[in-house]
Parts: sequence; C-alpha cells; structure tokens
Amino acid sequence: IQLVESGGGLVQAGGSLSLSCAASGRTFSNYPMGWFRQAPGKEREFVAAIKWSGRNTYYADSVKDRFTVSRDNAKNTVFLQMNTLKSEDTAVYYCAADRNLARVGVRPGEYDDWGQGTQVTVSS
Repeated sequence: IQLVESGGGLVQAGGSLSLSCAASGRTFSNYPMGWFRQAPGKEREFVAAIKWSGRNTYYADSVKDRFTVSRDNAKNTVFLQMNTLKSEDTAVYYCAADRNLARVGVRPGEYDDWGQGTQVTVSS
C-alpha cells in the first residue's frame, strides 16, 4: 500500500500537533499500523502502533500519556495526536504498515510499507 503523511510543522515546547497518514489500497483496514521517528544522527525508533480494529494500541515509554494513535478504517487514515511536545520529539515522523496481521511490531524491520515522512520541529 502507499502511505502519505501530513500535519508536521514547527511548534513550541508544550504545544500540540496532529499527524495524519493516508493509505491507498483496499486492505488497509486489515493491517497493523505503526508510527516511527528519526532524529538527525539517530536510528529510526518506534513511537506507537495500532491493531486493525483500533482497540489495541502500543506506545514507546518516551511518548506514553502524551501521544495518542488512532485510525479510521473507513477513511483509510491513521492519526497520531501529539500533546505536551518536547524538544526531544523533534524528528521526521513516518507511518508504516505491517502485512503480518498476527503481530504489532515495534522494530522498523517488521514493517513493509512506509510513507515519505513529515518533519516535526519542537522549539524550546
């Protein structure tokens, strides 16, 4: 499937941003979806993931209680609401789809399809 992220930008510390990831393909609703981020000079890291039903969500400890992942299968879209942003949240954010329906991966290598990324910059 093809994925396109949007919603990134510049925000002050303590502020909020909402990212969207629009997917093409009829089978989007079957796939677990993940959000990852990559800061300059660092490896891509897991942020959040959501199972096909939307009822099961998973978060990295660094974003738990600040970020919320959700999805609207009717609109082929997954969202990442980011609140109380910190300077260390600055990164390019990617959404990804995992074609293995039996798991919710937390490693980049477990995901098959990726968007192009959207920049999030948090100023302190």
